Amino acid sequence: MSRTALRICPLCEATCGLALTIDGTEVTAARGDRDDVFSHGFICPKGASFGAVDSDPDRLRTPLVRRDGELREATWEEAFDAVAAGVRTVGERHGPHSVGLVLGNPNVHTVAGALYPPVLLAALGTRSLFTASTVDQMPKHVSSGLLFGDANAIPVPDLDHTDHLLLIGANPLESNGSLCTAPDFPGRLKALRARGGTLTVVDPRRTRTAKLADRHVAIRPGTDALLLAAMVHVLYEEDLADLGDLAPHVTGVDEVRDAVRDFTPEAVAAACDVDAGVTRALARELAAARTGAVYGRIGSCTVPHGTLASWLVDVLNILTGNLDRPGGALFPQAATDRTPRPAGPGRGFALGRWRSRVSGHPEAKGELPLSALAEEIDSATDAANDADTNTATDAAAAADAATGEPVRALITIAANPVLSAPDGDRLDKALASLDFMVSVDPYLNETSRHAHVVLPPPPPAQSPHHDFAFNTLAVRNQVRYTRPAVPLEPGRMAETEILARLILAVSGRHGTDPAAVDAMVIQQTLGKSVRDPHSPVHGRDPGDLTARLTGENGPERRLDLMLRLGPYGDGFGARPDGLTLERLLAHPHGIDLGPLRPRLPQPLKTRSGKVELLPEPIAGDLPRLRQALAERPAGLVLVGRRHLRSNNSWMHNIPALTGGSNRCTLHLHPDDAGRLGVRAAQPVRVQGPGGEVTVPAEVTDTVRPGVVSLPHGWGHDRPGTRQTHAATEPGVNVNQLLDGSLLDPLSGNAVLNGVPVKLTPVTAL
Repeated sequence: MSRTALRICPLCEATCGLALTIDGTEVTAARGDRDDVFSHGFICPKGASFGAVDSDPDRLRTPLVRRDGELREATWEEAFDAVAAGVRTVGERHGPHSVGLVLGNPNVHTVAGALYPPVLLAALGTRSLFTASTVDQMPKHVSSGLLFGDANAIPVPDLDHTDHLLLIGANPLESNGSLCTAPDFPGRLKALRARGGTLTVVDPRRTRTAKLADRHVAIRPGTDALLLAAMVHVLYEEDLADLGDLAPHVTGVDEVRDAVRDFTPEAVAAACDVDAGVTRALARELAAARTGAVYGRIGSCTVPHGTLASWLVDVLNILTGNLDRPGGALFPQAATDRTPRPAGPGRGFALGRWRSRVSGHPEAKGELPLSALAEEIDSATDAANDADTNTATDAAAAADAATGEPVRALITIAANPVLSAPDGDRLDKALASLDFMVSVDPYLNETSRHAHVVLPPPPPAQSPHHDFAFNTLAVRNQVRYTRPAVPLEPGRMAETEILARLILAVSGRHGTDPAAVDAMVIQQTLGKSVRDPHSPVHGRDPGDLTARLTGENGPERRLDLMLRLGPYGDGFGARPDGLTLERLLAHPHGIDLGPLRPRLPQPLKTRSGKVELLPEPIAGDLPRLRQALAERPAGLVLVGRRHLRSNNSWMHNIPALTGGSNRCTLHLHPDDAGRLGVRAAQPVRVQGPGGEVTVPAEVTDTVRPGVVSLPHGWGHDRPGTRQTHAATEPGVNVNQLLDGSLLDPLSGNAVLNGVPVKLTPVTAL
């Protein structure tokens, strides 16, 4: 007898509502939930394949523990015994920073990934934190931190109301959107054009999104910041800047005028390969629009000037008066955000509070560059060789250094940096040298195959879902929560419990009831809230408040707590109509909280209490951008690409989501193919700073001349993995072309686009 269960899709940032058909405990079909308050029935191929993702036979079902050099099935007790012994031993012997933590992109798609890693990081006491953010969006976090004082205060385009949208380095028809949570992004763009609005796309590839646009500007890769700076220059030069109601909230307007003086459209034209007249038209059209928004994504982040490009996106929105107004770019307000505080000066945002041990990379948002992970590990051999020559004083000095010892133990959660970070070969070897490694992962993949313990979370149908992160980036304020669609399979452990037990194991409390972790967080949160004069529970009894929380388990009680204390919450009775978990559960399709609204100055946390338009770190990096005015690539440059049926390296083991146009091929323009003597489907050798790969050529005019494109997330050909289907069409790892030395200096973000490469056709022997 089949039944229907609701579930929010966890497979990309669009967060669409699904209606699952379930026979027994098996998901047999998935369709869009037409009554979902946010997605209204939209579904993409990934969501439609939810059942196949959920039931993939290669998913691990029991923990694995390394014995005599081999990973073997073990009980949960045996696995956590090994974790407690292994991680604690390394930390006690070499110091807390010798234990590294790597968080992958899937963490932001799960309840467990949102609630527990911060607690784990605090328990470890380590500064050796690496995440997928530094191969993706860290420039946006840094620019937002510098502009607004909060690295997570990221304005998103008001897609449903804008009259003019400029996309740079973004392809939402393939990615479904990123740092802009919007179910049916394609439909929203089509609606923009249908109501008479204008869509402009700046991208070196003629993507599906570019084909939909009114204007496509095929920029030279890596020069996004130059083009945006020239647009800012035009606004000043032609007296088009008009902050409107923003003016009282912004400082540094005149300083920016001086800072962009050299970036005229004519000066940047050769570097960007964009005619000066086109650049002026882009600026004039944005300024003339009744409402408009500029939105930049991964193509403008993963370049040498990623933070400057991200900053200039917001500068354009500010100078045209489009920040924080309907139809422009606004700050979403999630239901689990902290209680809004009165506007006023804050602590601001700082960079470089500590640095990586080997190359001295500054931290950003508490993270070190993922590109530096390999050197932070493999330098342990050198440190061990030098240990005998160190004096006691030397050892004490090393312990006080930013990260102290090399990373000797590693915990990875939903992360596959062997494929996602530059120079996977070096990292692959470095992981094999670790004293101890733990992976929380459903697969034995290119990274987790090195672990001493693998802890597999259950399939998504057996887990709850709430979008803690993506609701802070949503184009409409709403809140949704779905409980597990099917019961936890016997022998499985909930991901929330896995991470709670992991926290206890590394903090010396192994064997304690995992519910203690949630109880501790609740106690700490309420303790702070009752002392906060701006909190709705100021002065109340924490014990009484704790007793009023509802939910079937600790994670649900924590969600109830966040909802009650949040901007729409009931404040534990202070606002009778406010949000609680019980009210949310009574609305299975979600609760609509209305369109995005102007919020300034409340979101600002800068020391001045205003938008600081030209922060010192930005001003200090502009001379490097001026140097780029004279740079010209001598040959081909590499860019990545996305596919609607992929999400990084996640989906390649699902037959329904591979094949067809979702293949690992090298796109190159017919002119370049003819010049190099490359035929369609012919293998070509691609050489970059970090190595080389051989991949079939796909000749297409969707890339501009001088540009080649490889997709991200492939390279499933390493031994010791258990991803059967992915291994049949492994593709190549594009990041192996990179050596990890190219970084955006402000954010530590890897440079993945605009990298020079050489091509050689491979001829049959």
